[in-house]
Amino acid sequence: MKAKDFDKKFDDGQSIIDDLDLSKARRPEHEQRRVNVDFPIWMIHSLDKEAQRLGVPRQSIIKLWIAERLEKTVG
Repeated sequence: MKAKDFDKKFDDGQSIIDDLDLSKARRPEHEQRRVNVDFPIWMIHSLDKEAQRLGVPRQSIIKLWIAERLEKTVG
């Protein structure tokens, strides 16, 4: 499909999802990278308590809180 045909299809409100190869789609700067962080035991217990209260894994709480803080300071 030519770009102008693709653009027209999109502009006309037609679905273009079948025309995309989503298996290779990536969001820039959203790739995962593992880091190791050492926390004091009291902090791990507090994180686990909050994670259990919300019904989510500890890692989710850590990521959420760090993201919130970064949005306040950077964004």
